[in-house]
Amino acid sequence: MAYTREKHTKEGRLYYEIIVSRGRSKSQATERWYPKEGWSKRTIERERDKAAADFERRVKSGEYLSRAEMAAAEAEQAAAEARISSFRSYAETVFMPGVAARCAETTRTGYNQLFKKHIYPAIGGIKLPDVSPAQITALLVDMQASGMAHASCVKVYALLNSVFKAAFRDDSIPIDPMLKVERPKPRKDEKGNPESAAAYTVEEVKALFAALDTEPLKWRAYIRLLVDTGVRRGEACGLKWSDIDNEDGYITISRNLCYTPEKGVYQDTPKNGKARIVPASPELLKLLRQLRSEQAKACISEWVFTQDGLTDPMHPDSPTRYFKNLGKRCCMNELHPHKLRHTFASLAITNGADVASVSETLGHSDKAVTLRMYTHADEESKKRAASIVWNAINE
Repeated sequence: MAYTREKHTKEGRLYYEIIVSRGRSKSQATERWYPKEGWSKRTIERERDKAAADFERRVKSGEYLSRAEMAAAEAEQAAAEARISSFRSYAETVFMPGVAARCAETTRTGYNQLFKKHIYPAIGGIKLPDVSPAQITALLVDMQASGMAHASCVKVYALLNSVFKAAFRDDSIPIDPMLKVERPKPRKDEKGNPESAAAYTVEEVKALFAALDTEPLKWRAYIRLLVDTGVRRGEACGLKWSDIDNEDGYITISRNLCYTPEKGVYQDTPKNGKARIVPASPELLKLLRQLRSEQAKACISEWVFTQDGLTDPMHPDSPTRYFKNLGKRCCMNELHPHKLRHTFASLAITNGADVASVSETLGHSDKAVTLRMYTHADEESKKRAASIVWNAINE
């Protein structure tokens, strides 16, 4: 029940304080009501009672909030708005710390480069729940229109997919916008380009070996290692002489040499986190023995591949630069260390090697990865597979 008290301001103006009880757990609700000048006493009492009844109704319906309650509500709203962070804020404070905890340094660096170069300029300042499928699609289309390689567009798509999937799982967004975003497709000028083939043929590998006759011994051994074993660029750079077993013909792959601008050159485990042993061909072992003798003339190093005249290991980015120049000299387009890894796997599988053995040699944790990424069956292998069936039927 509302009741009123007659009061006056410091200036002497008449007003009434309307008071409504809200129970023991809450403070009383109060409101001032000012009568108009010239009203009679009877009019004042009538309008005061109307105002009191209306105030009581508002209090009972929950429309009224005390100053303290209003301040608490405003604080809660501000906190809620802070939780709805921008895309960039979410990526930097939630998504990337998780990536750093479970992924390699090179992966984290690669993600940051994609964010800063492509994603943040387009959608970084937008509130995370407000990022629409149309905005993401426009970002990917703009990348393709600017001539960006298809592989780069797919990397951005995959990264965005990971971010929004994580945000949906932790309830930062009510719906995943990537569900309505199509994966980028290659441009017409990227389809069927022979220069982008995933692996070299046997003839091309032989031509490459022939071109190496005039190259430094270090690079001849390095390239032979990649072709013969399929090891990664950084794994080759991380080899030590103690990893080479000349007697039994095996090489132990137990470290990966990496580089990021923030961390510099550092040692890491192989990509799957496990050491592995790979067989080495007699030709490769011969080149490695020659390399060790040559290296000893300048310095004694524990590393197989070193910087010229120094004991320090070869920088993991050096092979990429060397391969680019070598490709120009021997007329092999897109010569890249990883392409030789593709070549090893493809030639092994298409010439009858079992997938499980190839997968183990490559250091894949799942042979399905080997099949998906490295099986490039040529016409000869297709005919051979078909002939097996034909011979079985006709026996």
